Amino acid sequence: QVQLVESGGGLVQAGDSLRLSCALSTLSFSFSIYRMAWFRRVPGKEREFVAAISRSGGSTTYADSVKERFTISRDNAKNTVYLQMLSLNPEDTAVYTCAGSVSSSSTYTPSQASQYTYWGQGTQVTVSS
Repeated sequence: QVQLVESGGGLVQAGDSLRLSCALSTLSFSFSIYRMAWFRRVPGKEREFVAAISRSGGSTTYADSVKERFTISRDNAKNTVYLQMLSLNPEDTAVYTCAGSVSSSSTYTPSQASQYTYWGQGTQVTVSS
């Protein structure tokens, strides 16, 4: 059993920052072997990849729309992955969901949702103009 629980969402103004957290709990395997990612979804639209991080944290991948503004990181001692979001704009409004999967690669950071096995429930981020 693997559970992912996101937190940190909320209502902010354009230009503000937020940090999302996603805690993974599991009775098997260490968090350090999971590759992790953040996705987001706006009602009526397809789920969108945001960022991914390798199990070691040494490799990251970002969607073009968030590069230079968002940073994904992880603390393997706390079983937690973070998404630091700067310079938020209304187009960032969405439900943000973290995802994870056991990874045999220390560098693989896929952007496809199909590459992730476990998903959280999501946290709402709303950016007002």
